Amino acid sequence: MSLNTFGHLFRVTTWGESHGPALGATVDGCPPGVEITEEMIQVWMDKRKPGQNKFTTQRREPDAVKILSGVFEGKTTGTSIQLMIENTDQRSKDYGDIAQKFRPGHADITYFQKYGIRDYRGGGRSSARETAARVAAGGLARAALAKLAPQIEIIGYMTQMGPHGIERSRIDLKQIDQNPFWCPDATAAEGWAEYLDGLRKSGDSVGAVIEVIARNVPAGIGAPIYGKLDTDLAAAMMSINAVKGVEIGEGMAAAALTGVENADEISMGPDGPEYSTNHAGGILGGISTGQDLVVRFAVKPTSSILTTRKTITIEGEETEIVTKGRHDPCVGIRAVPVGEAMMACVILDHMLLHRGQVGENGGHIGPR
Repeated sequence: MSLNTFGHLFRVTTWGESHGPALGATVDGCPPGVEITEEMIQVWMDKRKPGQNKFTTQRREPDAVKILSGVFEGKTTGTSIQLMIENTDQRSKDYGDIAQKFRPGHADITYFQKYGIRDYRGGGRSSARETAARVAAGGLARAALAKLAPQIEIIGYMTQMGPHGIERSRIDLKQIDQNPFWCPDATAAEGWAEYLDGLRKSGDSVGAVIEVIARNVPAGIGAPIYGKLDTDLAAAMMSINAVKGVEIGEGMAAAALTGVENADEISMGPDGPEYSTNHAGGILGGISTGQDLVVRFAVKPTSSILTTRKTITIEGEETEIVTKGRHDPCVGIRAVPVGEAMMACVILDHMLLHRGQVGENGGHIGPR
């Protein structure tokens, strides 16, 4: 299987399967001298790991990350960095009944049609467990950003669960860590708990919308045409398992706006250009404006459900299937730290590209 790598200069290759002995990431292009330890990465791994509450899969994985190379005396050496996460609580027997059947909504059927073989134990590479490696790489990217641009702050949260959205007038980012849904609206979180508990008990699932913002990103990051910052952000978020849609700024809603409504007016502030609004999501022409980067992505309902569904076997026979095992009733919950990790990787990658091509030669606006 090819195409397991993303990034231009900060390049991440993920490897491993859901029910294999381990999975992880090989990271190339990280600058030398970045302070990093396993404990620093583990902070982010703990946010994504399963089994933390009744609203996520009850698979118990410590997701303990190990640094195998590329770090000496607590600092990156500039060589490739190998990150490994061992699988300790896989139950492959739960999937024995589906070895010859395709699960509706899963990649089982397309993997088989492409490769002629598939790992039916939890989906192999198509499992959301693969995202643990991305979060590990994202932890490394955050450490590098802390050295190169310590002012940058990356925050992710859920804005919608099924048909139930947050009230933006009630957004309080301090609430994100106060509920199991990464929800910035405490009132919405209370309703989501009751709603998802009912779905969980009935063996059903639901989708979600995640928003990730990056504050204090310098203006000028990104490149025109084929190297756009928003192109790479969209690709990064779309590559996350179960994601079916990505928006930058107003996204699809921009189609309903007029030019007068959509254009972010510019004025001169004491520290440079200021914008009246941020419909563009912090990116114009593929290049950052200095405003908040705003990305949203939609995650489909978990396809592994206890409700009987019609399907076919490898022999083409029609049959029915019930997916056993331990699954998230809303996989979007654990997608929040994954979205943050992908944001960190893309921003670092583009900052390195900018540093290599432009350096300090960007245009200055205002008096010197």
